[in-house]
Amino acid sequence: MVCLGNICRSPLAEGILRHKAKQNGLSWHVESAGTGAWHVGQAPDPRSQKVAKLHGIDISHQRAQQFSPYHLETFDRIFAMDSSNYQDIIRHAKNEEEKNKVALIMNMAEPGKNKAVPDPYYDDNLYEVVYQMIDEACEEIVRELGRKV
Repeated sequence: MVCLGNICRSPLAEGILRHKAKQNGLSWHVESAGTGAWHVGQAPDPRSQKVAKLHGIDISHQRAQQFSPYHLETFDRIFAMDSSNYQDIIRHAKNEEEKNKVALIMNMAEPGKNKAVPDPYYDDNLYEVVYQMIDEACEEIVRELGRKV
């Protein structure tokens, strides 16, 4: 799960997907990262923690990390929150196999629309909206990819 700073959207996506995978008996390893390094080592934004907690998910233990080629080499799938982060991730890909691992997360819920998850950092009212969008996408990730396990 990748966004810009790894403190708002992608930590929510990590927490939501980890929670759904566990509920469905899937032993997936889920991480999140940011394309920027501003917040490395920091906990998720308190507003992300709050909205996650309202839905029964604790993301307070997560710490921000910067996306790197390691992630493309290690993970089967990489989900970007928006097209800017998608392009930043693709720049790290060494080959078509790595490029094919990357997708916009909302294309899981709304295929082909290339819809972005808005960055809620400057708008407190967006956190619940962002949670619901990511929750819907993660439900589809579990439904689609969980069958292939």
